[in-house]
Amino acid sequence: MRRALPFAVMLVVAVAAYYAFPYNLAFLTRIVFTMILVLSLDLLLGVTGIDTLGQAALYGSGAYAAGLFAIHVWNDPLAGLAVGALAGATVAFVSGLFLLRAHGLTLLMLTIAVAEVLKELANKLDWITGGTDGLGGIQMGPVLGLWDFDFIGQTGYIYAVSVLFVVAAVLSVVTGSPFGLSLRGIKDSPARMRAIGTPVGRRKLAAYVLAGAVAGIAGALAAQSTALVSLSVYDFQLSAEAVLMLVLGGTGRLWGALIGTAVFMTVHEVAASVNPFNWLFVIGFLVLGVVYAAPRGLIGLPEELRQILRRLK
Repeated sequence: MRRALPFAVMLVVAVAAYYAFPYNLAFLTRIVFTMILVLSLDLLLGVTGIDTLGQAALYGSGAYAAGLFAIHVWNDPLAGLAVGALAGATVAFVSGLFLLRAHGLTLLMLTIAVAEVLKELANKLDWITGGTDGLGGIQMGPVLGLWDFDFIGQTGYIYAVSVLFVVAAVLSVVTGSPFGLSLRGIKDSPARMRAIGTPVGRRKLAAYVLAGAVAGIAGALAAQSTALVSLSVYDFQLSAEAVLMLVLGGTGRLWGALIGTAVFMTVHEVAASVNPFNWLFVIGFLVLGVVYAAPRGLIGLPEELRQILRRLK
């Protein structure tokens, strides 16, 4: 019952948003696929303890793969998701073989470098990717052969929310499994996990590949929803904002990723519309306030309030 409660809350919020903001479904869809990206980051940073600032490398690879697949092979949305997941997982596996040998600041710099290399590669291969003009002309077929993508974005939103539910459910099962518990043990003490016979290197690589697949799905959803893939999918800003969203919501519990993304992107949208030049001040103030008042993020705020009430009694 406790496991089902967060999903019930997600469903209620998703339905309420659909009816409350019928003309902002494109923005809501963007929040949804960004949530999937931040979930993939939480699996690495929050659960496994793998420091990264290059999640855009996995996201962007999924976006380009899904876009090219839709244009040149088959425009089925679910097949595109599978291709995006495969692309993200492949990039994660190949890069992870040498990235995960590093630690700390070195690892952070290497993850950024991988994203920058892929961005330059996409720029150079402009005859395939469109270069600085972007990859356009992506026309998706109907979802399951039944529901066409409409101009308002109703189908795109419902489709993206459905994918989010599946991804969240899979990650919830994974993190609660013995494999997920071993990942948390690796985060807490890799030396102790090695001492009891856990193959730490292989487990970290497996987590990195799974996170790559999830990030690739997020990128594929972005390509399918916006019908365009640009070089910005590899931008450092995307990775950095994903980390901010995760810290804002709370790391290591998956649901914090969803809360942090929704709050960050909503505040961003409102602040940027009110003041396009100084919206970063609002974001910075929000993050500082949350980190100071609730070090475990917004998801840990109820517990912080309970502790404060206990001290006052």
